[in-house]
Amino acid sequence: MASDKEDQQARAGRRVALFLAGVGVFWIIAIWAGEALNLSHRMRALFDLFALAGFGWGLWMVFDLWRNRQGQ
Repeated sequence: MASDKEDQQARAGRRVALFLAGVGVFWIIAIWAGEALNLSHRMRALFDLFALAGFGWGLWMVFDLWRNRQGQ
């Protein structure tokens, strides 16, 4: 039987996975919308930077999960 701490780590891992998947979906939609709405390259770059920041934050969250797992 899994302990409470393992359950919390599993939930945190699923939360990170959903966050990264959401950032990926946002990025795909932003690319599509930029093309469909004929947005300027500056606006498209802004959406790319938002996605990059989201992926960076997700990487930090994964690192934090790994660090907490090492402390067990």
